[in-house]
Amino acid sequence: MKRVHVAAAVIRDDHGKILIARRADSQHQGGLWEFPGGKVEADETVDTALARELHEELGIVVGAARPLIKVRHDYPDKQVLLDVWEVSAFSGEPHGAEGQPLAWVSAKELANYEFPAANQPIVAAARLPAEYLITPEDLESPALLRGIQKAVAGGIKLVQLRAPNGYDPKYRDLAVDAVGLCAGKAQLMIKGPFEWLGDFPSAGWHITAAQLRKYAAAGRPLPADRWLAASCHNAEELALAEQMGVDFVTLSPVQPTLTHPDAQPLGWEQAAALIDGFSKPVFLLGGVGPAEREKAWNVGAQGVAGIRAFWPEA
Repeated sequence: MKRVHVAAAVIRDDHGKILIARRADSQHQGGLWEFPGGKVEADETVDTALARELHEELGIVVGAARPLIKVRHDYPDKQVLLDVWEVSAFSGEPHGAEGQPLAWVSAKELANYEFPAANQPIVAAARLPAEYLITPEDLESPALLRGIQKAVAGGIKLVQLRAPNGYDPKYRDLAVDAVGLCAGKAQLMIKGPFEWLGDFPSAGWHITAAQLRKYAAAGRPLPADRWLAASCHNAEELALAEQMGVDFVTLSPVQPTLTHPDAQPLGWEQAAALIDGFSKPVFLLGGVGPAEREKAWNVGAQGVAGIRAFWPEA
């Protein structure tokens, strides 16, 4: 069965709302919502196909676009490769040129719409930012909380509360305060034993590679409406993350780092190859920061994660 190559777009307006379209009942996966786009022809590049499809389907001309995520998905009757780009500027007023209903929705509202299975990673990618802050490990609680508050005020939308010294009561107290600081402003990701899951209902969970190896076969430990992420370092761990049904991962280390001087860096080429075989959003970690964000996008990553690069007190 030949894999159908599709160019699709996450189109944002000036207010950050995202355009989705409803598939005709007669189509494959009919009646469900999707991100606009269409088939890449044999002689086309993806960006050319995307521009053509969006003009034909919506009557718009693309002004600025960048790669967002590639998703390979196998339905019983069809194999697809969704090559998804984020469109941040366009001209013209989008309308359903083929009679398809359209809706402008906030990133959060995407969860209320039913999409084909292949679109689920795109929904996650559309909702996630391009930067993931991981808190430093050598700070006292007041300094740590002050830094989180400052980072969130500065626009950071995704924060991992790092737990370097195991899962002690002090970390739990810290997590309670961090939840309060992030409420309504940023998504907090906690690390810890699954027994704590019920205690922090608004937090997402970022699991370690060790937890991934131990629990992946049991499937996803928390409901779909809570974020689940994992730390990965190689193809085997990425496969376990896929098996567990995580929403996104960090992949590290890309480059040499001060925190893990002995770890063998993947390098950009190997990181790109690993991302290409994985159909979920990936944050690259290790020796990267805001300056590498565009390079990360170009190798297929969601963005960059880091400690020093994003910590406001650094």
